Amino acid sequence: MSATTGAGTPATRTRRAVVAAGRMALLAAGLGVAGWIIRTLGLAPGGESGMAWVDHWIRGQGLFGEAVFIAAGTAAAAAGLPRQAVAFLGGYAFGATIGTALSLLAQVLGCAIAFLWARMIGRGWAERRLQGRFGRRLRPLHDRLAGSPFGATLALRLLPVGNNLALNLLAGLSGLRLAPFLAASALGYLPQTLVFVLLGDGVAVDRTAQLLLGAALFVVSVVLGIWLLRREPAGG
Repeated sequence: MSATTGAGTPATRTRRAVVAAGRMALLAAGLGVAGWIIRTLGLAPGGESGMAWVDHWIRGQGLFGEAVFIAAGTAAAAAGLPRQAVAFLGGYAFGATIGTALSLLAQVLGCAIAFLWARMIGRGWAERRLQGRFGRRLRPLHDRLAGSPFGATLALRLLPVGNNLALNLLAGLSGLRLAPFLAASALGYLPQTLVFVLLGDGVAVDRTAQLLLGAALFVVSVVLGIWLLRREPAGG
């Protein structure tokens, strides 16, 4: 068999490595460009500039403002910006009830975009790497998610630690089904989303009671996440 055509030849392995590297570069570039566009246009939620952006584009703009918030919040969450910042500005712009609903919608949409982006670009590459040395660090988390997609995702989402974007990408690169991953993400996002929506609403109208409630909900979310994580099997 020719050295350039055999399935296991150095030439074939090199070609596969180049293709895999190109796909991962495309994945990273897509997320990077999305983040750069958001920041360049001043759409990055969070901080004083974020509140100024809300005042200019969203507050008092009716359905247009809600649509702009969902679009920008979705892009921000997909690109890896803190989902807590999206929730904070949702509370600042719309108050507790509508702010929670719109913020959660934007976060889940951003989660789905990152998941599907990773799955379309790099799933094959990830599956091969998880079989080798590269997968040793990711294998425990991968196995936990594969063993209990809903329960493990819910536990991880409730915790304030970890990287939201990294989990989205790992789930997309793995063999997880989208529906249970998104359902668990939405449920796991809810407590912290409500916490930061209440904080944003409290900043807008100076409601001390809401700030205290937000702090209490944050503690409950952390405790529940730890409890669920310990109950979940490691999988594999």
